Amino acid sequence: MKQDIILAGVGGQGILSIATVIGSAALSQGLYIKQAEVHGMSQRGGDVQSHLRLSSDPIHSDLIPHGAADMIVSLEPMEALRYLPYLSPEGWIVTNTVPFQNIPNYPDIDKVLSELQRLPRAITLDVEAAAKEVMSPRSANMVLLGAASSVMGILDPAKLRDGIRRIFSRKGDAIVDANIKAFDAGLKLSGQCRK
Repeated sequence: MKQDIILAGVGGQGILSIATVIGSAALSQGLYIKQAEVHGMSQRGGDVQSHLRLSSDPIHSDLIPHGAADMIVSLEPMEALRYLPYLSPEGWIVTNTVPFQNIPNYPDIDKVLSELQRLPRAITLDVEAAAKEVMSPRSANMVLLGAASSVMGILDPAKLRDGIRRIFSRKGDAIVDANIKAFDAGLKLSGQCRK
């Protein structure tokens, strides 16, 4: 059993928090994990990506080859498109639909979303709106993680919730509860957004 995941977004959106929660959940399930991160210009709104490789068997490389990712999880729709060459033919795209327009020549968002929604296995949702709906606007990344968990397969959503508790516990119960509510909102919405 294995799963290769590319996490993508823009600096400050919480991609590395998603990676940390997934890593914690994977370790608690006794899985092997390898991770490689590229931070780019994250402090200035540059792209951030992380390769996560999870397996029940030892893993020898931390990088995912082109065409081998089981999933691309992206907090920014254009960044989801950027990493499409990594996606396997059976892979899933799980992405936010709201752009982070940090460049003057950002492509037309309708065209970006049209490309993503043409894919055979895609979950596209407005994670910011979902986070606000559960009164947790700073937890949009956990909404995305919840949506991704519905097609992740290798990790049990309950283990991901436990990972959220471990990672955010030092910030207090209110922060933990807000992040779990956001996660659950994404998990629920994913069924409505799944193709």
